[in-house]
Amino acid sequence: MPRTPTPGPRGVMEVDWPFFGEICRALALKVAREYEPEVVLGIAKAGVIPGAVVASILGVDFASMVVTRKQGDAEPVLVSGPPPTIGGRRVLLVDETCDSGHTMRLALNEVRQRFPADVRTAVSFRTGPYQPDYWAFETEQEIVLPWDRELVVNGELVRRQR
Repeated sequence: MPRTPTPGPRGVMEVDWPFFGEICRALALKVAREYEPEVVLGIAKAGVIPGAVVASILGVDFASMVVTRKQGDAEPVLVSGPPPTIGGRRVLLVDETCDSGHTMRLALNEVRQRFPADVRTAVSFRTGPYQPDYWAFETEQEIVLPWDRELVVNGELVRRQR
């Protein structure tokens, strides 16, 4: 049975790999009940991981685009847009979390410029006021994903300090 994540200090929710897998399965099921995407487009960097998992579960193509922020509170900037192959296809745009919606709106605008047949949005964790078409889990806590808990420093894995 999957473990339920426990809230950490200061409103932080640490998500482990088993729970993340359950989140991806739940998101894929929610999407599949209402929508049949032909391609899942993950927003790099963290949206690529749930996007690839959801695409695999749905049995559809996967692609990515890159949006970044120079600083945590800066506006998002497009680094690499969606591939032209999404034109005329049903697209599911996926990110890991969605708070203000700035990243999702930027990505959505770029996707629409490729003239997909349809596009819908999905996130693993809805954490703020922006409402994507689909989400698996909703919380106001800061999410720490499994791949964000550790990083390599001087050739060693160390726990990331928050």
